[in-house]
Amino acid sequence: MKRSGPLLTLLGGLLLALVMLSLNATTGTRSTSSSTTNEPPPASASPSPSPTKASPSPSPTPTPPPNADYAGRTDDDSAAIAVSLRDGKAVAYFCDGRDKESWLKGDVEDDGGMKLTSKDGAELNGTIEGGSIRGTVDIGGQEYGFTADKAVKPSGLYRATANVRGAEVDGGWILLQDGRQVGILKRDGTPSPAPEIDPETGAVTVDGQRLTARPVTP
Repeated sequence: MKRSGPLLTLLGGLLLALVMLSLNATTGTRSTSSSTTNEPPPASASPSPSPTKASPSPSPTPTPPPNADYAGRTDDDSAAIAVSLRDGKAVAYFCDGRDKESWLKGDVEDDGGMKLTSKDGAELNGTIEGGSIRGTVDIGGQEYGFTADKAVKPSGLYRATANVRGAEVDGGWILLQDGRQVGILKRDGTPSPAPEIDPETGAVTVDGQRLTARPVTP
């Protein structure tokens, strides 16, 4: 019985050692788990800034064609035509020098296009191309193609109106670059070929009365 005392003491020491080992293992596992759980999440990469887009260049402000005068002939050489442009407006005169004429007017687009009309139903459609206007004139149910080149004074468009010997006189003239003149003079609405005007002064004599034909602008 006396020998059982040391044996019990040895067994108690072994049991205590096992308990301590068990406790150490549990504590280490929890510490590791806790340490892993409390770690902060990795910082996400900052998004790279998007490239700055260049602002589009402002479109140039459209401007009307420059002021100018044009004069020329129809493609079949049967009539003349003159056009005067001022500040985006235009007035034109079609004349065959005998009995057919028309005064037309309208706007000029920034690209040089134009559609001019008259009270008698005539219509001009044209476009400025370099130093010329090319297009068509529809008058009296007939269409005429034409080319009118930029005019240098005294070439261009002229007109005179007056009361002569009790008659209302209205004359229109187109002076071409080669010196030719094409015009019609109406007396109380009756057309006839117009007498020539002085290219330098515009002076003209109608039925014994001196008149002055002046340049036409819109």
